[in-house]
Amino acid sequence: MNTPAHLIFGAAVFARPDATRINIAALVGALVPDFSLYFMVFWNSRVRGMSFDQIFGEQYFSPYWQSVFAVDNSVPLWSAGLIVALLIRSPVMIAFAGSGLMHLLLDFPLHHDDGRAHFWPFSDWIFESPVSYWDKHHFGHIVGPIEGVICIGLLILLWRRFEGYFAKGLILFAALLESVPAILFPLIF
Repeated sequence: MNTPAHLIFGAAVFARPDATRINIAALVGALVPDFSLYFMVFWNSRVRGMSFDQIFGEQYFSPYWQSVFAVDNSVPLWSAGLIVALLIRSPVMIAFAGSGLMHLLLDFPLHHDDGRAHFWPFSDWIFESPVSYWDKHHFGHIVGPIEGVICIGLLILLWRRFEGYFAKGLILFAALLESVPAILFPLIF
């Protein structure tokens, strides 16, 4: 799934009116598994001057990048975090770890050749799903629109759940962010 979809799913499951800390934790948890990717792409493209072909054709699959992704996409680590959060009964930590774990569980079946080592540190194995959220050769032309429709439904749910102008503005912004990949991915891939 694309990152905006993860944010929408995380908010739909964990965000509540008048629970600012929990809402922020849910959004941050949904973002953390993809943050290293964004940072490394930014660093390599803007600071090191690499092309996106170099970044996504070579660097993305390098042992170093994959080792970073293994840590922030580790189901055992996020599960342990969620278990601790549940044991200490911290709603903020539950939202953070739950949203991060949900990100991984949604990503697992939707990456064909660009998946992550989700079972690190116990295994470096990477599941190669027959389905992709973006690659048309692996049903991305079907999965992507389904993801978009589900996100629209979740955005409607969030719109009804939240009343303030700031919250409504964030929901509209999330809708915009989700629509960009939906429009660009079919054109690019």
